Amino acid sequence: MDHPNHVTEKDIWVDRIRRNSKEILKNTVLAGILIFLVSYGGLFVAIRISPSFFTDYINPIFNSDGSRDLYFYLHPFVLALSLSVFWNRFRKMFGGNKIKIGIEFGMVYAFVALLPVMWITYSAMDVTLQMIGSWLMYGLLQACIAGIVFALIDPYHGK
Repeated sequence: MDHPNHVTEKDIWVDRIRRNSKEILKNTVLAGILIFLVSYGGLFVAIRISPSFFTDYINPIFNSDGSRDLYFYLHPFVLALSLSVFWNRFRKMFGGNKIKIGIEFGMVYAFVALLPVMWITYSAMDVTLQMIGSWLMYGLLQACIAGIVFALIDPYHGK
């Protein structure tokens, strides 16, 4: 017997996002703002502490004519949106205190997403291993910040 209302996995995901869109948006904005502040504040501090490390970025592959700068500044919010959707789906997999949850969330993201991307970037681009390592740590920090924000404001995780 055919069921006229066949539900696919895609339908389940779309329904879940619709039901949780307010929470996802709130998580995105809050985590995005905090990631933005920590990232750009940290960048200015890092340049002051180790200016020689940043001379590697004086390279044609990193120079922009300014036409795409907005994309660069929106990155924390794009990242926060992606991580918020991931959190919405898998938050029940993380347990412990809120800081531990956030760090574990960041580590999962770094292992599953960042490590393979850094591997292929190192193999395909003329960048140093030190640069790749710093990007990996930077991404891990951003994901941990988002994870801690999500855990702190998540109504489903206890205090």
